Amino acid sequence: MNILHTSDWHIGKRLMDRERLPEQIAALEEIADLCDRYDVDLVLVAGDVFDTFMPSADAEEVFFRAVKRIAGARRAVVLVSGNHDDGVRLAASAPLAAEEGIYLFGGGRDVMPVGGTRGVRAVASGAGYVVIANERGEQVYINALPYPNEARLKEEKTEESYAEKLRRWIARGEAGYSGDLTHILLTHLFVAGGKVSESERDIDLGGARAVPVSLFGGFDYVALGHLHKPQSFGTTVCYSGSLLQYSFDEQEHKQVVLLRAHGHELTRECIPLTSGKKLVRLEESDVGRAAALLKEYEGAFVELTLHLVAPLTSQETQALRAANEGLVSLIVRTRGSEAAPVVCRSSLSPKQLFEEYYRSVYGEAPADDLVTAFLELLKENE
Repeated sequence: MNILHTSDWHIGKRLMDRERLPEQIAALEEIADLCDRYDVDLVLVAGDVFDTFMPSADAEEVFFRAVKRIAGARRAVVLVSGNHDDGVRLAASAPLAAEEGIYLFGGGRDVMPVGGTRGVRAVASGAGYVVIANERGEQVYINALPYPNEARLKEEKTEESYAEKLRRWIARGEAGYSGDLTHILLTHLFVAGGKVSESERDIDLGGARAVPVSLFGGFDYVALGHLHKPQSFGTTVCYSGSLLQYSFDEQEHKQVVLLRAHGHELTRECIPLTSGKKLVRLEESDVGRAAALLKEYEGAFVELTLHLVAPLTSQETQALRAANEGLVSLIVRTRGSEAAPVVCRSSLSPKQLFEEYYRSVYGEAPADDLVTAFLELLKENE
């Protein structure tokens, strides 16, 4: 059976003030095309379908159109909710979605409808698992665990460690496993040692919610979501990564993971995604060179950091914006003096205070016209 693993679509996510729905639509269409090209039977989506609990109507429409296109006429899609998704809301349409081969796990103990006439379909299901079969009779057992915490799984706090709880939660989804099928865990969580990116908010970096990779013994493959940088732990535990670059430190190529399963034997291939704008992080110490550099990255979103000795003028800022309409973040860092003498500020006049402040920030005295403008403004506010 051919299986495709993807995650962290974050439909509706913006980059500062820039809309990214068109890019997300293109990337999801690319995934659907890859499913056709590689004759994929089953698609696994490891959470964070949306970027917020309350996605816009446009974001929801993009999701339903895309997942229906990915499922196609015969394919199955199994999806778990992530920490950015409202699992209850996402799974509300599960009875209808199953008729289209789309199996939505939102609350951790979901039971999917089985049977039907589709080529690839659920043939068995229980609390937190589903068995998918294709036309050739090949079957895959999927332990489907949405983003797990006590609130989502409707449990009280206990003295157990998070790893102990997770081991118990994973065990619930093993109730229907007999040992003779391809065995996959589909979930959304943070594995200790994973590489995070700047776009992942509210992730458990303190360690309390990080889980050891040793918890995943016994599975032929663990399809993970949560971390946006593609990465794997050994040959069986894998993050496919996010649909698009969502922060400027995500310089890795975006991808999906193609699995070819023959019983307990799986081969894995990473297929790059080409849709979406590139995010580029640049640095310069000269405004003119920065403008020239920006022109080299047309069609990308750019974060530019300038290291200067004086603030940008409005004309310079406009010139930089005009050099590349994809400039979404302009950071100016000015060099201050290495050391400032200790002074009794209460004895200084407003003019002296302003001059000392300017010198501490920019490393030089302010121009006379700037001092005059400051004093005039100060006088107007008295």
